[in-house]
Amino acid sequence: MSARARSPEGGALKRYREKRDFTRTPEPPGGGERQQALSFVVQKHWAKRLHYDFRLELDGVMKSWAVPKEPSHDPHIKRMAVQVEDHPIAYNTFEGEIPPGQYGAGKVIIWDKGNWTPRTDPFQGLKRGRLRFTLHGSKLQGDWTLVRLSDADGRTQPHWLLIKDDESRSPAPSAPPAGTAAPPREMAPQLATLVDGLPADPDAWIYEIKFDGYRIMTRIDTDDIRLFTRNGHDWSAKMPQLIQALQALELPSAWLDGEIVVLDDKGTPSFQALQNAFEGGQGGGIVYYVFDAPFLAGRDMRGEPLSTRRASLRQVIEGHASRLSGRVRFSEAFQAVPSELMRIACGLGLEGIMAKRADAPYVSRRTRTWLKVKCSLRQEFVIVGYTKPRGARKHLGALLMAVHDEKAGPLRYAGKVGTGFDERRLGDLSERLALLRVPRSPLADAANAPSDALWVKPVLLAEVSFRSWTQSGHIRQASFVGLRSDKPARSIVRETAMPASVVPGHQPPPPRSRRAARIRSTLTEAPMPSRLTHPDRVIDPSTGLTKRDLAQYDETVAPLLLPHLKGRPVSLVRVPTDVNGEHFFQKHPEQLSLAGVRLLPESLYPDHPPLMEIATAQGILSAAQMSVVEFHTWNALKTAIQKPDRMVFDIDPGEGVTWSAIQQATELVRVLLQELELDAWLKTSGGKGMHVVVPLRKQYGWDVVKGFSRAVTQHLARTMPRIFVARSGPRNRVGKIFVDYLRNGFGATTVSAWSARARPGMGISVPVSWEELPRLTSSAEWTLENIHARLAVGNSPWEAYRPQPLARAIKILGYSED
Repeated sequence: MSARARSPEGGALKRYREKRDFTRTPEPPGGGERQQALSFVVQKHWAKRLHYDFRLELDGVMKSWAVPKEPSHDPHIKRMAVQVEDHPIAYNTFEGEIPPGQYGAGKVIIWDKGNWTPRTDPFQGLKRGRLRFTLHGSKLQGDWTLVRLSDADGRTQPHWLLIKDDESRSPAPSAPPAGTAAPPREMAPQLATLVDGLPADPDAWIYEIKFDGYRIMTRIDTDDIRLFTRNGHDWSAKMPQLIQALQALELPSAWLDGEIVVLDDKGTPSFQALQNAFEGGQGGGIVYYVFDAPFLAGRDMRGEPLSTRRASLRQVIEGHASRLSGRVRFSEAFQAVPSELMRIACGLGLEGIMAKRADAPYVSRRTRTWLKVKCSLRQEFVIVGYTKPRGARKHLGALLMAVHDEKAGPLRYAGKVGTGFDERRLGDLSERLALLRVPRSPLADAANAPSDALWVKPVLLAEVSFRSWTQSGHIRQASFVGLRSDKPARSIVRETAMPASVVPGHQPPPPRSRRAARIRSTLTEAPMPSRLTHPDRVIDPSTGLTKRDLAQYDETVAPLLLPHLKGRPVSLVRVPTDVNGEHFFQKHPEQLSLAGVRLLPESLYPDHPPLMEIATAQGILSAAQMSVVEFHTWNALKTAIQKPDRMVFDIDPGEGVTWSAIQQATELVRVLLQELELDAWLKTSGGKGMHVVVPLRKQYGWDVVKGFSRAVTQHLARTMPRIFVARSGPRNRVGKIFVDYLRNGFGATTVSAWSARARPGMGISVPVSWEELPRLTSSAEWTLENIHARLAVGNSPWEAYRPQPLARAIKILGYSED
């Protein structure tokens, strides 16, 4: 049925007219000319509160929603939209001042207008609560969706979400519309995680060759084209021919991501040939395989999924292929079965393959949405010395290799490599190393190195392939590949392939009989904390994990856990037997005496029993000895105990609530907080729900913060009663979610980030980014078994964590202490 097929205005404007006195307000009582295309308008309205009125022409009227904040083009930012009464088409042109005493009194201007196109039957969409459409305006363009969250119940108006669609999930787009923004001055590349196998859900990933070359980021700003290594070094002068080829793309501004290689006579990338090309000057023979475009044609595409970025990039490169002289090529993805692709890649002598999530954004850090799987062991080492040649060998015998420890600390000897050189390479290396000679070893463990070693300043890097690592940490059957100059020596550590199961939702867990052994061997190499009694006591019968496993985890995670504990009163959950047995929640030290656990002065907390603080790693390990599994903290610092510095919302599901509903509810809490102009940070609880954390300036007391958080929960339950409930207790929230505000009272606590949970499976509470929320499979995504894979990410999802004022949000919500 046509969107114009039904009766015009009629009784549809009854509510609109009942609310207004047209002898006083300049608003139109009805009418308005219909055009051939359906119209839309967004009006900025300074009423009691500033908001945006979003209106779509349908059925002879303007269907209308009040949106508290400006519509966002970011698909991750969803705007609340309260459906209001239908307005006449004539309202499309209305601007002016609604006088005091009239409904909606305040100034109105047109913020955007244009036409819209339904993508599905709009009448069915309104009826079913999912209206999909395309906007053609000056500010708002592209595909959007309105999703109904609650129906009108006589007391509240229907609540919807206005969402900019992630257009990568639509059919492959054409090249992005040209923008005008200049490219960022700097951009670090996205880095991949080395894993030991392929993800098990191949349809969610794209697969590319792992090129044997140098990673290059290209910045284009009109005629200024710059080539940067992964560490930000400008190599533009080394490759003038490549810059000339890139000019043929005629891009006004861009950041391109790819790898430069030189192909051998079989068409296979050759690292040695690449080095020879640089030594010959002018970068002759170099081919630039481009695989991503985080910024393209004046448009920031980092928030777009990989599939969208690659579709746009392909069109740009293929559209100019005839002028690129084969120097700039699009890196193709392969549709083969991943295991077969891996077999072919290794058979051709390639380094391996890359697996990348098709729906993932581009982020400038190491991620688990980009994975690298290698055919053999191969990595960079720091050259710390060499040995003299023997027999017929000239120039030098073998290179001595080293890596920094995991924290970029001292250099550790990693073995030697004496094969893979030709005569010319040996001579060149000998000359370069002679200029770097030093009298003393740069190693922390020189006793393990050859006694006849000649030491050099540790600045040169060698890429080496090898068969395996020995138990003493040395490489076996090593072969020299080439020198590298695109990475700093201080960044070189021993690479360890993580299990492919680090990717959420992929490979199933191993049999229980192997679980505890795996965590002991892969979680940490740190020794068991001293004086640990009963280390083999099983604390989780479901996995076989022991007290030793927990203590080793606590020792490993201490640097990440301490920032969340330090300066706060802490409560402890002790498990004397196992997680199925009795738990003891300890808020006060009583007779407990633990090294590294401080007793806070009673003078700080008048009329309150003594409290504890854990401020050192020793305190964490002492707690492990006393069978402490969980660490809970206050929402205030010890130095300002009466002024909370954060507010926590615990997304607490009732019986029968699915994980997808929990994810939706968590996102809705964020939407409301955004409408209140509050930023929030997210962490898994390690149990059933999620924790939304709002950092605050220390301005208000406990009563105000708790009262405000209660008002937020009540608002959610009132406006979306099908999803939320305002009362705690299992009976009250069957099939619904209680947003627990009770953790914001004086003396209440929340489990700390990085704390294990005393329940079967032993989940971990882990900081996550909002972009990760849709990809989580549960709030116990990480457990004591697999947490090692997450430690490298650490607290980075909370990098921008900062205090913020609460006064504005109190005003917007209309909260009153009365």
